[in-house]
Amino acid sequence: MTVSGDENHPASSDIADTTAAATAPAKETASDIPEATAASTSATAEPTKAAEAVPEPAVAAAETSAPTGTSAIPPALDSALAAALGSAPAPAPAASEAATGPATATEANITGNIEAAPSADGQTTETETTEDTDDAPGFSDTDSAVGSLDYTSLASLTDSIREFRHENGRTYHSLSAGKYWCPNDDPENSRLDLQHHAHRLTFDGALCCCPKEAGAKRVLDLGTGTGIWSMEYADEHPDAEVIGVDLSPIQPEFVPPNCSFEVDDVEKEWTWGRPFDFIWWRALLGCFSDPQAMVQKCFDNLEPGGYLEMHDGTFPLECDDGSMPEDCALLQLANLAREGSARLGRPLDVSPNYAKMMENAGFVDIVFGKYKWPTNPWPRDRKMKTLGHWTLANVEPGLEGLFLALLTRGLNMTAEETTVLCAAARKDLRNPSIHAYWPAYYCYGRKPE
Repeated sequence: MTVSGDENHPASSDIADTTAAATAPAKETASDIPEATAASTSATAEPTKAAEAVPEPAVAAAETSAPTGTSAIPPALDSALAAALGSAPAPAPAASEAATGPATATEANITGNIEAAPSADGQTTETETTEDTDDAPGFSDTDSAVGSLDYTSLASLTDSIREFRHENGRTYHSLSAGKYWCPNDDPENSRLDLQHHAHRLTFDGALCCCPKEAGAKRVLDLGTGTGIWSMEYADEHPDAEVIGVDLSPIQPEFVPPNCSFEVDDVEKEWTWGRPFDFIWWRALLGCFSDPQAMVQKCFDNLEPGGYLEMHDGTFPLECDDGSMPEDCALLQLANLAREGSARLGRPLDVSPNYAKMMENAGFVDIVFGKYKWPTNPWPRDRKMKTLGHWTLANVEPGLEGLFLALLTRGLNMTAEETTVLCAAARKDLRNPSIHAYWPAYYCYGRKPE
Protein backbone atom coordinates (compact mmCIF):
# COMPACT_ATOMS: atom_id res chain seq x y z
CA MET A 1 0.00 0.00 0.00
CA THR A 2 1.58 3.26 -1.10
CA VAL A 3 1.55 5.88 1.59
CA SER A 4 1.96 9.66 1.64
CA GLY A 5 1.41 12.59 3.95
CA ASP A 6 -1.66 14.73 4.59
CA GLU A 7 -0.29 18.22 5.12
CA ASN A 8 -3.58 20.09 5.32
CA HIS A 9 -4.65 18.75 8.68
CA PRO A 10 -1.80 18.69 11.22
CA ALA A 11 -2.61 16.67 14.31
CA SER A 12 0.19 17.64 16.65
CA SER A 13 2.86 20.23 17.09
CA ASP A 14 6.35 19.86 15.67
CA ILE A 15 5.00 17.90 12.75
CA ALA A 16 7.48 16.47 10.33
CA ASP A 17 8.18 16.71 6.47
CA THR A 18 6.92 13.89 4.38
CA THR A 19 9.28 12.70 1.69
CA ALA A 20 8.92 10.53 -1.46
CA ALA A 21 7.23 10.79 -4.84
CA ALA A 22 3.60 11.88 -5.20
CA THR A 23 1.08 9.25 -6.14
CA ALA A 24 -2.02 11.44 -6.44
CA PRO A 25 -2.72 15.14 -6.97
CA ALA A 26 -2.07 17.32 -3.94
CA LYS A 27 -0.61 14.37 -1.98
CA GLU A 28 3.01 13.53 -1.18
CA THR A 29 3.99 9.90 -1.00
CA ALA A 30 6.20 8.58 1.75
CA SER A 31 7.27 5.35 2.30
CA ASP A 32 1.50 7.48 15.39
CA ILE A 33 -6.22 8.39 16.17
CA PRO A 34 -23.20 3.24 12.55
CA GLU A 35 -28.42 3.83 9.36
CA ALA A 36 -29.48 0.95 10.44
CA THR A 37 -33.08 0.10 11.09
CA ALA A 38 -34.45 3.37 12.45
CA ALA A 39 -36.43 3.04 15.67
CA SER A 40 -36.87 6.81 15.66
CA THR A 41 -34.21 6.74 17.21
CA SER A 42 -8.48 -0.91 -4.75
CA ALA A 43 -6.38 -2.21 -6.33
CA THR A 44 -2.88 -3.53 -5.54
CA ALA A 45 -0.78 -1.23 -3.39
CA GLU A 46 2.74 -1.20 -2.01
CA PRO A 47 3.65 -1.80 1.65
CA THR A 48 3.17 1.15 4.00
CA LYS A 49 6.30 3.08 4.88
CA ALA A 50 6.72 5.27 7.92
CA ALA A 51 6.35 8.98 7.21
CA GLU A 52 9.08 11.42 8.10
CA ALA A 53 8.58 14.50 10.15
CA VAL A 54 6.92 17.78 8.68
CA PRO A 55 6.96 21.34 10.03
CA GLU A 56 3.86 22.34 11.90
CA PRO A 57 1.59 24.80 10.12
CA ALA A 58 -0.05 27.67 11.90
CA VAL A 59 -2.95 26.78 14.16
CA ALA A 60 -6.49 27.85 13.27
CA ALA A 61 -8.37 30.67 14.94
CA ALA A 62 -10.74 29.76 17.74
CA GLU A 63 -14.43 30.24 17.10
CA THR A 64 -15.95 33.17 18.89
CA SER A 65 -19.35 31.60 19.42
CA ALA A 66 -20.43 28.09 20.19
CA PRO A 67 -22.52 26.43 17.48
CA THR A 68 -26.06 25.30 18.23
CA GLY A 69 -26.29 22.62 20.87
CA THR A 70 -22.67 22.72 22.07
CA SER A 71 -21.87 22.56 25.72
CA ALA A 72 -20.17 25.31 27.68
CA ILE A 73 -16.38 25.10 27.82
CA PRO A 74 -14.86 25.35 31.31
CA PRO A 75 -13.31 28.84 31.73
CA ALA A 76 -9.80 27.54 32.43
CA LEU A 77 -9.82 25.34 29.34
CA ASP A 78 -11.50 28.03 27.26
CA SER A 79 -8.63 30.44 27.91
CA ALA A 80 -6.12 27.69 27.18
CA LEU A 81 -7.89 26.90 23.92
CA ALA A 82 -7.95 30.54 22.86
CA ALA A 83 -4.22 30.85 23.62
CA ALA A 84 -3.41 27.76 21.61
CA LEU A 85 -5.33 28.47 18.41
CA GLY A 86 -3.88 30.52 15.59
CA SER A 87 -4.50 30.83 11.80
CA ALA A 88 -6.80 28.53 9.81
CA PRO A 89 -5.42 25.37 8.17
CA ALA A 90 -5.17 25.02 4.43
CA PRO A 91 -8.37 23.48 3.00
CA ALA A 92 -8.46 19.82 2.10
CA PRO A 93 -8.24 19.06 -1.62
CA ALA A 94 -11.60 19.22 -3.39
CA ALA A 95 -13.29 15.96 -4.17
CA SER A 96 -12.99 16.75 -7.89
CA GLU A 97 -9.20 16.77 -7.53
CA ALA A 98 -9.10 13.18 -6.28
CA ALA A 99 -7.19 10.70 -8.37
CA THR A 100 -9.15 8.11 -10.28
CA GLY A 101 -6.36 5.57 -10.61
CA PRO A 102 -5.57 2.48 -8.48
CA ALA A 103 -6.24 2.60 -4.75
CA THR A 104 -3.42 4.25 -2.84
CA ALA A 105 -3.20 5.02 0.84
CA THR A 106 -1.82 8.35 1.89
CA GLU A 107 -0.20 8.07 5.28
CA ALA A 108 0.59 11.00 7.50
CA ASN A 109 2.39 9.17 10.26
CA ILE A 110 2.63 12.43 12.12
CA THR A 111 5.79 12.44 14.13
CA GLY A 112 7.84 15.12 15.74
CA ASN A 113 9.30 16.02 19.08
CA ILE A 114 7.21 16.81 22.12
CA GLU A 115 9.56 18.55 24.47
CA ALA A 116 8.73 18.09 28.13
CA ALA A 117 8.25 21.21 30.25
CA PRO A 118 11.01 21.83 32.85
CA SER A 119 10.69 19.78 36.02
CA ALA A 120 11.25 21.13 39.52
CA ASP A 121 15.02 20.61 39.23
CA GLY A 122 15.14 22.36 35.88
CA GLN A 123 15.67 19.16 33.90
CA THR A 124 13.73 18.48 30.73
CA THR A 125 13.32 15.37 28.64
CA GLU A 126 12.64 15.43 24.91
CA THR A 127 10.26 12.81 23.67
CA GLU A 128 9.56 11.95 20.07
CA THR A 129 5.91 12.16 19.07
CA THR A 130 5.47 9.37 16.98
CA GLU A 131 -12.73 14.31 16.07
CA ASP A 132 -47.25 11.23 2.80
CA THR A 133 -47.43 13.91 5.56
CA ASP A 134 -50.59 14.67 7.56
CA ASP A 135 -51.38 17.72 5.48
CA ALA A 136 -50.73 16.03 2.13
CA PRO A 137 -53.60 16.01 -0.38
CA GLY A 138 -55.88 13.05 0.13
CA PHE A 139 -54.81 12.43 3.73
CA SER A 140 -57.70 11.26 5.88
CA ASP A 141 -57.90 10.42 9.57
CA THR A 142 -60.28 7.59 8.61
CA ASP A 143 -57.80 6.01 6.24
CA SER A 144 -57.29 2.35 7.11
CA ALA A 145 -53.52 2.75 7.10
CA VAL A 146 -53.79 5.37 9.80
CA GLY A 147 -56.07 3.18 11.89
CA SER A 148 -53.61 0.30 11.69
CA LEU A 149 -50.87 2.15 13.59
CA ASP A 150 -50.40 0.81 17.09
CA TYR A 151 -49.47 3.97 18.96
CA THR A 152 -49.45 2.11 22.27
CA SER A 153 -46.76 -0.21 20.95
CA LEU A 154 -44.74 2.69 19.60
CA ALA A 155 -44.92 4.48 22.94
CA SER A 156 -43.90 1.29 24.71
CA LEU A 157 -40.91 0.90 22.38
CA THR A 158 -39.84 4.48 23.02
CA ASP A 159 -40.18 4.01 26.77
CA SER A 160 -38.13 0.81 26.75
CA ILE A 161 -35.31 2.48 24.83
CA ARG A 162 -35.24 5.27 27.41
CA GLU A 163 -35.24 2.88 30.36
CA PHE A 164 -31.48 2.70 30.64
CA ARG A 165 -29.72 -0.24 32.24
CA HIS A 166 -28.17 0.39 35.67
CA GLU A 167 -24.82 -1.21 36.33
CA ASN A 168 -22.28 -0.42 39.06
CA GLY A 169 -23.89 2.94 39.72
CA ARG A 170 -23.85 4.03 36.07
CA THR A 171 -26.45 3.86 33.29
CA TYR A 172 -25.99 2.18 29.91
CA HIS A 173 -28.00 1.85 26.68
CA SER A 174 -30.92 -0.59 26.69
CA LEU A 175 -31.17 -1.13 22.91
CA SER A 176 -28.88 -4.09 22.09
CA ALA A 177 -27.92 -4.05 25.76
CA GLY A 178 -24.31 -4.83 26.60
CA LYS A 179 -22.76 -4.04 23.23
CA TYR A 180 -21.12 -0.74 24.13
CA TRP A 181 -18.79 -0.31 27.08
CA CYS A 182 -19.22 3.36 27.97
CA PRO A 183 -22.11 4.72 30.07
CA ASN A 184 -24.69 7.18 28.76
CA ASP A 185 -25.27 9.26 31.89
CA ASP A 186 -24.63 12.96 32.41
CA PRO A 187 -20.97 12.66 33.53
CA GLU A 188 -20.11 10.61 30.47
CA ASN A 189 -22.02 12.92 28.14
CA SER A 190 -20.12 15.93 29.49
CA ARG A 191 -16.88 14.01 28.90
CA LEU A 192 -17.90 13.33 25.30
CA ASP A 193 -18.45 17.03 24.66
CA LEU A 194 -15.03 17.85 26.14
CA GLN A 195 -13.53 15.19 23.88
CA HIS A 196 -15.19 16.81 20.87
CA HIS A 197 -13.59 20.17 21.66
CA ALA A 198 -10.20 18.45 22.01
CA HIS A 199 -10.69 16.99 18.53
CA ARG A 200 -11.37 20.42 17.07
CA LEU A 201 -8.26 21.80 18.74
CA THR A 202 -6.20 18.89 17.41
CA PHE A 203 -7.28 19.59 13.83
CA ASP A 204 -7.10 23.38 14.10
CA GLY A 205 -10.86 23.89 14.35
CA ALA A 206 -11.81 21.60 11.45
CA LEU A 207 -14.75 19.23 11.89
CA CYS A 208 -13.21 16.70 9.51
CA CYS A 209 -10.08 16.21 7.40
CA CYS A 210 -11.45 14.96 4.08
CA PRO A 211 -12.78 17.19 1.26
CA LYS A 212 -16.24 17.08 2.85
CA GLU A 213 -15.04 19.75 5.26
CA ALA A 214 -16.13 22.07 2.46
CA GLY A 215 -19.66 20.65 2.58
CA ALA A 216 -21.73 17.57 1.78
CA LYS A 217 -25.28 16.78 0.69
CA ARG A 218 -26.27 13.83 2.88
CA VAL A 219 -24.25 12.95 5.99
CA LEU A 220 -24.42 10.03 8.42
CA ASP A 221 -22.79 10.34 11.84
CA LEU A 222 -22.26 6.85 13.24
CA GLY A 223 -22.39 6.58 17.02
CA THR A 224 -23.29 10.25 17.34
CA GLY A 225 -23.30 10.23 21.15
CA THR A 226 -24.52 13.61 22.38
CA GLY A 227 -24.90 14.70 18.75
CA ILE A 228 -22.49 17.61 19.09
CA TRP A 229 -20.57 16.84 15.87
CA SER A 230 -23.79 16.42 13.86
CA MET A 231 -25.21 19.71 15.12
CA GLU A 232 -22.04 21.67 14.47
CA TYR A 233 -21.64 20.21 10.98
CA ALA A 234 -25.31 21.01 10.26
CA ASP A 235 -24.82 24.57 11.53
CA GLU A 236 -21.73 25.13 9.38
CA HIS A 237 -23.30 23.47 6.31
CA PRO A 238 -27.00 24.41 6.24
CA ASP A 239 -27.49 22.80 2.81
CA ALA A 240 -26.47 19.38 4.13
CA GLU A 241 -28.88 16.83 5.54
CA VAL A 242 -27.23 15.39 8.66
CA ILE A 243 -28.43 12.24 10.39
CA GLY A 244 -26.92 11.09 13.68
CA VAL A 245 -27.55 7.55 14.91
CA ASP A 246 -26.76 6.02 18.29
CA LEU A 247 -27.80 3.24 20.66
CA SER A 248 -28.78 5.84 23.27
CA PRO A 249 -31.39 8.64 22.91
CA ILE A 250 -29.24 11.24 24.68
CA GLN A 251 -29.27 13.95 22.00
CA PRO A 252 -30.89 17.35 22.63
CA GLU A 253 -34.42 18.16 21.52
CA PHE A 254 -33.66 21.50 19.87
CA VAL A 255 -31.33 21.02 16.91
CA PRO A 256 -30.63 22.71 13.55
CA PRO A 257 -33.49 22.17 11.05
CA ASN A 258 -31.22 20.14 8.78
CA CYS A 259 -30.14 17.77 11.57
CA SER A 260 -32.01 14.76 12.97
CA PHE A 261 -31.24 11.86 15.28
CA GLU A 262 -32.26 8.22 15.29
CA VAL A 263 -31.84 5.44 17.84
CA ASP A 264 -30.66 2.26 16.19
CA ASP A 265 -28.07 -0.51 16.14
CA VAL A 266 -25.86 -0.03 13.09
CA GLU A 267 -24.51 -3.57 13.31
CA LYS A 268 -27.95 -4.65 12.09
CA GLU A 269 -29.32 -4.14 8.58
CA TRP A 270 -29.29 -0.55 7.33
CA THR A 271 -32.63 0.52 5.89
CA TRP A 272 -32.02 4.10 4.76
CA GLY A 273 -33.49 4.47 1.31
CA ARG A 274 -30.83 6.75 -0.17
CA PRO A 275 -27.04 6.56 -0.06
CA PHE A 276 -24.84 9.14 1.67
CA ASP A 277 -21.99 11.19 0.28
CA PHE A 278 -20.22 11.44 3.66
CA ILE A 279 -20.11 9.01 6.58
CA TRP A 280 -18.44 10.14 9.81
CA TRP A 281 -16.99 7.58 12.25
CA ARG A 282 -15.39 8.80 15.49
CA ALA A 283 -14.70 7.28 18.92
CA LEU A 284 -16.14 3.89 17.99
CA LEU A 285 -13.29 1.73 19.26
CA GLY A 286 -14.68 -1.35 20.95
CA CYS A 287 -18.12 -0.88 19.38
CA PHE A 288 -18.05 -3.59 16.72
CA SER A 289 -17.40 -7.30 16.72
CA ASP A 290 -16.34 -7.11 13.06
CA PRO A 291 -14.90 -3.67 12.20
CA GLN A 292 -14.03 -4.76 8.66
CA ALA A 293 -17.68 -5.64 8.01
CA MET A 294 -18.71 -2.19 9.26
CA VAL A 295 -16.24 -0.47 6.94
CA GLN A 296 -17.67 -2.54 4.08
CA LYS A 297 -21.20 -1.53 5.08
CA CYS A 298 -20.16 2.12 4.96
CA PHE A 299 -18.67 1.62 1.48
CA ASP A 300 -21.85 -0.05 0.26
CA ASN A 301 -24.03 2.82 1.55
CA LEU A 302 -21.99 5.65 0.02
CA GLU A 303 -22.72 7.11 -3.38
CA PRO A 304 -19.86 7.00 -5.90
CA GLY A 305 -17.37 9.71 -4.97
CA GLY A 306 -18.53 9.70 -1.35
CA TYR A 307 -16.15 9.68 1.63
CA LEU A 308 -15.79 7.70 4.84
CA GLU A 309 -13.69 9.33 7.57
CA MET A 310 -12.66 7.45 10.72
CA HIS A 311 -11.08 8.70 13.96
CA ASP A 312 -10.23 6.45 16.90
CA GLY A 313 -7.73 6.00 19.66
CA THR A 314 -6.06 2.73 20.54
CA PHE A 315 -4.77 0.96 23.62
CA PRO A 316 -2.51 0.93 25.54
CA LEU A 317 -0.85 4.30 26.15
CA GLU A 318 2.55 5.02 24.68
CA CYS A 319 5.65 6.81 25.91
CA ASP A 320 8.75 7.66 23.88
CA ASP A 321 11.34 8.44 26.56
CA GLY A 322 10.98 5.60 29.07
CA SER A 323 9.42 7.82 31.76
CA MET A 324 6.34 5.58 32.12
CA PRO A 325 7.25 2.58 34.33
CA GLU A 326 6.06 -0.78 33.09
CA ASP A 327 4.41 -1.44 36.46
CA CYS A 328 2.59 1.90 36.78
CA ALA A 329 -1.12 1.62 37.53
CA LEU A 330 -2.15 3.67 34.48
CA LEU A 331 -0.43 1.32 32.04
CA GLN A 332 -1.79 -1.71 33.90
CA LEU A 333 -5.31 -0.30 33.66
CA ALA A 334 -4.96 0.30 29.90
CA ASN A 335 -3.57 -3.19 29.31
CA LEU A 336 -6.39 -4.77 31.31
CA ALA A 337 -8.93 -2.77 29.30
CA ARG A 338 -7.46 -4.08 26.06
CA GLU A 339 -7.58 -7.65 27.39
CA GLY A 340 -11.16 -7.22 28.61
CA SER A 341 -12.36 -5.83 25.28
CA ALA A 342 -10.72 -8.74 23.43
CA ARG A 343 -12.52 -11.24 25.66
CA LEU A 344 -15.79 -9.44 24.97
CA GLY A 345 -15.13 -9.81 21.24
CA ARG A 346 -14.98 -6.04 20.60
CA PRO A 347 -11.29 -5.11 20.57
CA LEU A 348 -9.98 -1.64 21.38
CA ASP A 349 -6.76 -1.82 19.37
CA VAL A 350 -7.94 -2.02 15.73
CA SER A 351 -7.56 1.61 14.60
CA PRO A 352 -3.95 1.15 13.38
CA ASN A 353 -5.48 -1.16 10.74
CA TYR A 354 -8.10 1.28 9.43
CA ALA A 355 -6.23 2.09 6.23
CA LYS A 356 -5.95 -1.60 5.32
CA MET A 357 -9.65 -2.11 6.14
CA MET A 358 -10.58 0.75 3.81
CA GLU A 359 -8.41 -0.68 1.05
CA ASN A 360 -10.00 -4.12 1.48
CA ALA A 361 -13.47 -2.55 1.22
CA GLY A 362 -12.63 -0.86 -2.09
CA PHE A 363 -11.83 2.73 -1.08
CA VAL A 364 -9.24 4.74 -3.00
CA ASP A 365 -7.19 7.88 -2.25
CA ILE A 366 -6.83 6.73 1.34
CA VAL A 367 -5.20 9.11 3.80
CA PHE A 368 -3.98 7.75 7.14
CA GLY A 369 -2.34 9.56 10.04
CA LYS A 370 -1.45 9.32 13.71
CA TYR A 371 -1.83 11.96 16.41
CA LYS A 372 -1.13 12.11 20.12
CA TRP A 373 -2.95 13.40 23.16
CA PRO A 374 -0.60 13.96 26.13
CA THR A 375 -1.97 12.57 29.38
CA ASN A 376 -1.46 15.92 31.12
CA PRO A 377 0.23 19.30 30.40
CA TRP A 378 3.74 17.87 30.52
CA PRO A 379 4.89 19.01 27.02
CA ARG A 380 6.71 22.32 26.57
CA ASP A 381 5.04 23.14 23.23
CA ARG A 382 2.06 25.45 23.73
CA LYS A 383 -0.44 23.54 21.61
CA MET A 384 0.56 20.15 22.99
CA LYS A 385 0.44 21.51 26.54
CA THR A 386 -3.07 22.80 25.88
CA LEU A 387 -4.08 19.41 24.48
CA GLY A 388 -2.67 17.91 27.67
CA HIS A 389 -4.97 20.14 29.74
CA TRP A 390 -7.97 19.10 27.65
CA THR A 391 -7.04 15.40 27.75
CA LEU A 392 -6.60 15.40 31.51
CA ALA A 393 -9.96 17.14 31.97
CA ASN A 394 -11.51 14.62 29.58
CA VAL A 395 -10.08 11.41 31.01
CA GLU A 396 -9.41 11.95 34.73
CA PRO A 397 -13.02 12.43 35.95
CA GLY A 398 -14.24 9.69 33.62
CA LEU A 399 -11.81 6.88 34.46
CA GLU A 400 -14.38 4.70 36.23
CA GLY A 401 -16.93 5.19 33.46
CA LEU A 402 -14.37 4.28 30.82
CA PHE A 403 -13.13 1.12 32.51
CA LEU A 404 -15.84 -0.33 34.78
CA ALA A 405 -17.70 -2.27 32.08
CA LEU A 406 -14.56 -3.53 30.36
CA LEU A 407 -13.02 -4.89 33.55
CA THR A 408 -16.15 -6.18 35.28
CA ARG A 409 -17.75 -7.70 32.18
CA GLY A 410 -14.62 -8.79 30.37
CA LEU A 411 -12.33 -9.85 33.24
CA ASN A 412 -14.85 -10.52 36.04
CA MET A 413 -13.17 -7.98 38.29
CA THR A 414 -15.36 -6.43 40.98
CA ALA A 415 -16.44 -2.82 40.82
CA GLU A 416 -14.44 -2.20 44.00
CA GLU A 417 -11.24 -3.64 42.49
CA THR A 418 -11.72 -1.52 39.39
CA THR A 419 -12.33 1.63 41.43
CA VAL A 420 -9.16 1.08 43.49
CA LEU A 421 -7.10 0.58 40.32
CA CYS A 422 -8.61 3.71 38.77
CA ALA A 423 -7.66 5.71 41.87
CA ALA A 424 -4.05 4.59 41.57
CA ALA A 425 -4.05 5.25 37.81
CA ARG A 426 -5.41 8.76 38.43
CA LYS A 427 -2.19 9.63 40.30
CA ASP A 428 -0.11 8.50 37.32
CA LEU A 429 -2.40 10.39 34.97
CA ARG A 430 -1.64 13.65 36.80
CA ASN A 431 2.07 13.01 37.18
CA PRO A 432 4.01 15.42 34.87
CA SER A 433 7.11 13.24 35.20
CA ILE A 434 5.37 10.52 33.21
CA HIS A 435 5.54 11.67 29.58
CA ALA A 436 2.81 9.39 28.25
CA TYR A 437 0.20 10.02 25.60
CA TRP A 438 -2.92 8.41 24.17
CA PRO A 439 -2.18 7.41 20.55
CA ALA A 440 -4.95 7.92 18.01
CA TYR A 441 -5.44 7.59 14.26
CA TYR A 442 -7.48 9.22 11.53
CA CYS A 443 -8.19 7.75 8.12
CA TYR A 444 -10.37 8.73 5.19
CA GLY A 445 -10.99 7.37 1.73
CA ARG A 446 -13.17 7.84 -1.33
CA LYS A 447 -15.55 5.42 -3.02
CA PRO A 448 -14.58 5.27 -6.71
CA GLU A 449 -16.85 6.94 -9.26
